[in-house]
Amino acid sequence: MSKTRESTNPQNQGEGNRDAAAAYNDAQQAFVRDGKVEEKAAERRDMSERERREAEQAEREGESRAREKDPNVVRDYHDQRD
Repeated sequence: MSKTRESTNPQNQGEGNRDAAAAYNDAQQAFVRDGKVEEKAAERRDMSERERREAEQAEREGESRAREKDPNVVRDYHDQRD
């Protein structure tokens, strides 16, 4: 499904916006389908120590605002294979 989903209802849907969720899901599927996952993983592996620390700090800040963490996601950014 490569077409961009457009809102049929231009009003603000607030939290739980189905149009925004559908657009996000479409973009994520296209990212995987276009083979960009390994490219981005390689970029992560090639980060300098300073870039890695900055990325980890940004992630911590983002997670601090999240309602809850996904218990099924386990990440170890110190492991170069991730």
